[in-house]
Amino acid sequence: MSYSGDRILLSNQREGQVSRFHAWVYVVVPLVAILFQVYVPMFFQFLRFVEMPLLVVVYFSIMQRNQISGLTIGALVGLAQDSLSDSPLGMFGIVKTLVGYFAASVGVRLDVEHAFIRLLLAFFFYVFHQFFFWVMSHALLAKLGPFDWPGTLVQAVLNAVIGVALFHFLDRLKERS
Repeated sequence: MSYSGDRILLSNQREGQVSRFHAWVYVVVPLVAILFQVYVPMFFQFLRFVEMPLLVVVYFSIMQRNQISGLTIGALVGLAQDSLSDSPLGMFGIVKTLVGYFAASVGVRLDVEHAFIRLLLAFFFYVFHQFFFWVMSHALLAKLGPFDWPGTLVQAVLNAVIGVALFHFLDRLKERS
């Protein structure tokens, strides 16, 4: 296995490989994730911590390996989530747009097929998402209060584990070439 100079953990076999999905996958999976986020916590309070739309944005962004696609996926999913949530319109849109961009940037440099890399990415982007949402709420909405680091880290671990399982399921929806 050899590695190029500016790419980390990217083997020659997978170098530059972009995953393709059927068009319906790009519509149905984010829609199911958003509906999960909105309706499941109403009936099961203990699943309130699961950030399914974020995990979908991270997955599609790292698999596309294109920053523009990551921006678009993040913005569309975030704005759709904003329209169904009680947060002000644009908060999730902005945060998920940034997550999509950075996840796609990471997808270009890392071999994102490994479960451990996916676990780390899901963990990192959950913490990034929560922290940036807190910063925006603090700065734009004047919602004062400390950031809950211990709670966020525990939820990040749980979301990362769920994310690895979700990513494995979504891998099965790829187009076969």
